[in-house]
Amino acid sequence: MWLFGAPVLAAAGIALGADAPDAAQANNPLANMTAFNMQNYYIGELTESDEEANQFWFRYAKPFSLGESKWLLRASLPVNTMPVAPTGGHHTAIGDLNLFTAYLIDTGNPAVSFGIGPQLTAPTAGDDRLGSEKWSAGLVNVMFDASSPQFQYGYLASWQASFAGEDDREDVNVAAFQPFLFYQLGGGTYLRAAPIWVYNLENDNYSVPLGIGVGQVVKRGTTVYNFFIEPQFSVADKGPGQPEWQIFFALNLQFLN
Repeated sequence: MWLFGAPVLAAAGIALGADAPDAAQANNPLANMTAFNMQNYYIGELTESDEEANQFWFRYAKPFSLGESKWLLRASLPVNTMPVAPTGGHHTAIGDLNLFTAYLIDTGNPAVSFGIGPQLTAPTAGDDRLGSEKWSAGLVNVMFDASSPQFQYGYLASWQASFAGEDDREDVNVAAFQPFLFYQLGGGTYLRAAPIWVYNLENDNYSVPLGIGVGQVVKRGTTVYNFFIEPQFSVADKGPGQPEWQIFFALNLQFLN
């Protein structure tokens, strides 16, 4: 996606590239700024069915304060396109809404962000087959280290379990870990790897993808545009409906003020 985005911005008179601090913070999920992300996973092949699927995410993040404490609220809503058995074909609908709030802990280093807090998933799916039909809650922990202007890294770890919902649906008990690795090439261009490893504690199914991608950060006024594409391939998986390979691409926006 970044391959198409950069020339369009250049044609509009936007200078390509970004200041080093902006490039280093462009992928920080705990950055102290409002953000709006549009992210897409095109899944070329699912385990056991060989069907394709797609998941498009709207994500909004907003920092806020409670007294002297600093927090970040993030809301994520997917639009799922999935094969549906036994009728066949693909169905598209919004999925389950996820919210988390992270308490931002002062690490003593302004380049290192660390947050921990609760998360909640609501059964908002427009099609029952494309959601869990369960209310779930759990914890999220995020760390991001931008001490180096060239190499940034971190992780997002989460766990959630269902506590209410339809009795005839499988309970939710899922842990996920997403490592972040970003290497700045200069001029706002960077290499990236940010797969999500998921383990289902309810049925022992799991998905472990790996991949490497490229992105471009562009600053215009008080908005930072971040385009990227990252192909990912499964190196270990168990259970039906896991991605054998997928392409992760997005446009992330950060509003400096």
